[in-house]
Amino acid sequence: MVHSSTGSNSRQTHHDVEPMTGSLLRMAFLHLAPIPGALAQNRHLLTQAITKAACAGAGCIITPELAVSGYTFADTLGTDWIAPQPDHWMNRICRLTARLRVTLFLSQPEKDPRSQQLYNTVFAIGSDGRIAGRHRKINALRVGSEAWSTPGTEATAFRLAPFGRIGLLICADAYTPGIAKSLKAQGAKVLVSSAAWAPGLHGPNGEWERCTKDTELPLFVCNRTGQDRTLDFRRAESVVAQGGKRLLSLSCEQSAIFLFDWNLTTGTLNGPDYQRLLL
Repeated sequence: MVHSSTGSNSRQTHHDVEPMTGSLLRMAFLHLAPIPGALAQNRHLLTQAITKAACAGAGCIITPELAVSGYTFADTLGTDWIAPQPDHWMNRICRLTARLRVTLFLSQPEKDPRSQQLYNTVFAIGSDGRIAGRHRKINALRVGSEAWSTPGTEATAFRLAPFGRIGLLICADAYTPGIAKSLKAQGAKVLVSSAAWAPGLHGPNGEWERCTKDTELPLFVCNRTGQDRTLDFRRAESVVAQGGKRLLSLSCEQSAIFLFDWNLTTGTLNGPDYQRLLL
């Protein structure tokens, strides 16, 4: 069953999520519109959204791909600012997640301090504020807006409460079946993906659904919205997929938070209800 939310002036639409009980985990997609190269503005938006999601009861928060920098940042901002992580700002975010007692998946570029190579990375920050794991995008484009990044070489499952072992993807990593299958073989119980995947000719076309069919694992995909320098993400969808199907497909033409409940005991979505908060 697919439920879609599109742009609206209302503060929330469709369904309100009831308060959590028992083994339910409230999850949040930060379906944001980061501006290319506007680091201060994007960081403020992320901090605001993380805090607002936590205040709405979220225990797990996922950001879109390159949420800190925007997708096409390199042409205007360059890459000299990219630092080994955690840097000063990310340490602040780690302290914030610990104070709010939330698990955060944060996508931003990083520099490897040994090789000096740059990577498109998503970091998993536990509710204790510590970085539990990271994933460097494997299927990074070698031309255009992603030419600055070095492709990652492996995907590694790791333990992260409250899920157990977890596997991370970034956007087009879902295009290669072997990546998700490898995470499954390593004992992952769920898959999480940050994405900046616009609809259209080269938009997602069943890759997320196939990942869940191949692995029999649920997949949470936090996509983005807004207009970038070269791509229009306003109709891009954040997705919860399982068993080869989309259970939720959510979009909004402006920055928004989507909240829904996941049953940790059964490993299933707790019904079709969700809440949307505009930013």
